[in-house]
Amino acid sequence: MFWRPASTMGPANQLSVPPTARLAKDTTTIVRWSGGKAKTGHVPYYTLSLEDAWPLLVHCRTHERGHGACQFWGAAALVALQLVADGRLEPTLTARGYDAWKTTDPGPRQEQLDALLAAIPPEAHASAYSSLGAGPVMSDPGHLLSAFRDAMADLLPRSPGAAVVTGQAAFADRAPQHVPHLRLASPRMAGQPALGVRLSLRLELDADTVTGVRAVVQAHDTVSGHRVTDAGPLWRAAPAPKTPDAARQMESLVALRRAARAWPPLARLLEDPSRPGALDLDESEIDDLLGDAVARLARVDCAVHWPRDLVRELAGRTVIAPRPAAVAPSRLLGADQLLEFQWRAALGDEDLTDAELDRLAEAHRPFVRLRDRWVRVDAALLRRVRERHLGQATAPEALVCALAGSAPIGIGDGCVEVHPTGWLADLRTALTSAAHTEVAVPAALKAELRHYQRRGLTWLHHLTTGPIGGGILADDMGLGKTIMLIALHLLNQEDADSAGPMLVVCPATMLGAWEREIARFAPTVAVRRFHGPARTLDTLPAGAVVLTTYATLRRSTDRLTGPAWSLLAADEAQAVKNALSGTAAALRKVPSRSRVALTGTPMENSLADLWALLDWVTSGLLGPWPAFRQRFARPIEAGRDTAAAARLAALISPLVLRRKKTDPGIAPELPPKTDTDEFVPLSREQASLYEAVTREALDQIRATDGINRRGLVLKLLTSLRQICNHPAQYLRESAPTVAGRSGKLDLLDTLLDQILAEGQAGLVFSQFTQMLDLLAAHLHRRGIPHQVLTGHTPTAKRDQLVEGFQNGDFPVFLLSLRAAGSGLTLTRAEHVFQIDQWWNPAVMDQAADRAYRIGQRRPVQIHRFVADGTVEEKVLQFLAAKRETADMVLGAEQLGLTELGDDQLADLVALRRH
Repeated sequence: MFWRPASTMGPANQLSVPPTARLAKDTTTIVRWSGGKAKTGHVPYYTLSLEDAWPLLVHCRTHERGHGACQFWGAAALVALQLVADGRLEPTLTARGYDAWKTTDPGPRQEQLDALLAAIPPEAHASAYSSLGAGPVMSDPGHLLSAFRDAMADLLPRSPGAAVVTGQAAFADRAPQHVPHLRLASPRMAGQPALGVRLSLRLELDADTVTGVRAVVQAHDTVSGHRVTDAGPLWRAAPAPKTPDAARQMESLVALRRAARAWPPLARLLEDPSRPGALDLDESEIDDLLGDAVARLARVDCAVHWPRDLVRELAGRTVIAPRPAAVAPSRLLGADQLLEFQWRAALGDEDLTDAELDRLAEAHRPFVRLRDRWVRVDAALLRRVRERHLGQATAPEALVCALAGSAPIGIGDGCVEVHPTGWLADLRTALTSAAHTEVAVPAALKAELRHYQRRGLTWLHHLTTGPIGGGILADDMGLGKTIMLIALHLLNQEDADSAGPMLVVCPATMLGAWEREIARFAPTVAVRRFHGPARTLDTLPAGAVVLTTYATLRRSTDRLTGPAWSLLAADEAQAVKNALSGTAAALRKVPSRSRVALTGTPMENSLADLWALLDWVTSGLLGPWPAFRQRFARPIEAGRDTAAAARLAALISPLVLRRKKTDPGIAPELPPKTDTDEFVPLSREQASLYEAVTREALDQIRATDGINRRGLVLKLLTSLRQICNHPAQYLRESAPTVAGRSGKLDLLDTLLDQILAEGQAGLVFSQFTQMLDLLAAHLHRRGIPHQVLTGHTPTAKRDQLVEGFQNGDFPVFLLSLRAAGSGLTLTRAEHVFQIDQWWNPAVMDQAADRAYRIGQRRPVQIHRFVADGTVEEKVLQFLAAKRETADMVLGAEQLGLTELGDDQLADLVALRRH
């Protein structure tokens, strides 16, 4: 029934009803409330049969003026049509004995039906007003939709063909027949086809066809014991009407139409008047069957059977193969040693021979007979087999590909998986399993190595004596990198091939520490400082250790290139993270048999740091920086590409040994460490100064661009950090009043009072020497014993200060982050105060490790001072992201604060008021 208000109801032809439709117009009386009174009214409606109504409903489904109820039932009609097309219907008898068709389990259409019910408008299941003010009678929408589906299913199949399928004339008549005497077969299982015949495809290998593959249709009689026959003879037969054979023939054709909707190539069998039962397949059709066509056919109960000797395991892979005449290099991999990339095909676990690859290359069909078996070969594999010589690579480049497991060799986009062969495979195995073959600890070492230190010694020995010649020992500070290197030097002296002097380059603050460690653990080794005006390398003893600084290395590079160093070690190697710096250039000029970088932070800012160190210790193994940046740095740092990070981790894992104190079993003897972010409010003076500087600087920044803008941004960030420390630091006051002007200073006073009352000691770190001067003056006024160590402190005095603190001469040690953030052992301290944050978490962790290292017996607490509501607090979020990247590949993302837009920068530096 179609109804609209009388004022808008036009002539019948405005409903677009076909001229032959049986349209009945009538009126009904309704009672409704209006203005507090009951009123009656007459509304017209039109009645159509379902046969005439469903085309109109389907049209209303997309009509812009179609009512919501009509659109709903139009969508329901469309789903019902799809169920009929899917064959999800069966003959049945009504309760009064009339023949009827009904839908069965909707299968995958159930989701559409559920969505329909969820969107049904009220008008689509309202009947009429039952009484005054009672509202309309709402019918159950689920029941209505189910009845509508069955009504559509009963309407459409009533044709002469239905009599053949059911064997009964009743179900073919347009009008329902009263046939209570009929006894129908029991209903099929839900989701199964209503037919008594189902089909399957049997694939056969036939050399007479173009592709060598033919699909034969089989008919399965599900009523008579699942008898299986080829469908061709069944279709070509001429059975008598209304016989079981005629029913099977018709049912099999219905099943074929259903299967052809799932896989269109089968439609060719319907179009051929000779009714063939087999189909010659082309390459695309075979590919489709090897893809998802099998699943589509399975949904219409048509299985696909493959021949037993058809093998689909043929696979391709890229291998890096040394040339037949190539021999394994005994020392550093040279660029003149070339290896070849080749494409190989494998049948199961066995590689095909060159002759078999040639047969594949000459094939023009997707199935080839190899080793008495039919083999499926896709077109892409054939192309690669024909062009299986893919280019050459130097030995270092090949090792990079072997370690990473992939290579960008120009086949499509991205990288392809590679497998090393020959001595390259042996070298890869040796590198990746080096740590599992333990070497003996040298007898001359006067110490007992911990288990992880013995593993580190083993790793260092295998790597430095192999063809790579070097690596990065990147253990956390305090895990004993120094003693492991001393043990390696002693081990090298036991073999004539590796014996010789060792050169150690380190910061000036660590010269004394190295001398003491060698004297303690290797007293038989001669030690010489190459530092100061009287430095010399004359009459250098065999097996000696020479200590020098990075500054001296730059000034005396030529003199340091003379001796035949057995080992060159760069301690705190992050000092040469810039590959273009003078220090890095000088380090590269010093020849040595092997090289080791010692650092707890192999990457402070970006992956360029890692590349610079590995490029030095492995003699260019990673290739030039532009290629490394394109392949690894950009995708990892810009997009957090976990796949690229995994490839890089696989590449560097044999070359970088990284252990953390928190790793299980590494240093269980270390006491607990507590990290605390101490959020400190700004004083009123600090807040006013912060806002004034921010406002003035942002105006200047918005008016500039390029390198000038970056400079202004850096200046602003530095100024705000100084203000957060103390106003006097930013204002550069010559004789300032220190107390009462800084929230950080007030908190430090409170914490120092507590620890000094308990007889404890603390380290106070700042990036700014001006802040250390302010703190020193303030502590002097308070009478608190302290000392200061900065980059201006002479080397000899540095050692005295460290020894004095460790001996308990003074409880508070003020330290410059740059000069004292690495290399020192200050385990007397139980507290580390980080007054301002260097915007790199690795550097701050190094500072904390001055106290939290092997030898510490008391719990350590790290206090990070952060000015509340300022740029310092917001940068903590950036630092968290950098730590996450470092955990992926030992790297860290640059903050990129100078590249922020004006609005982003303003948001970063804005002071949050509470």
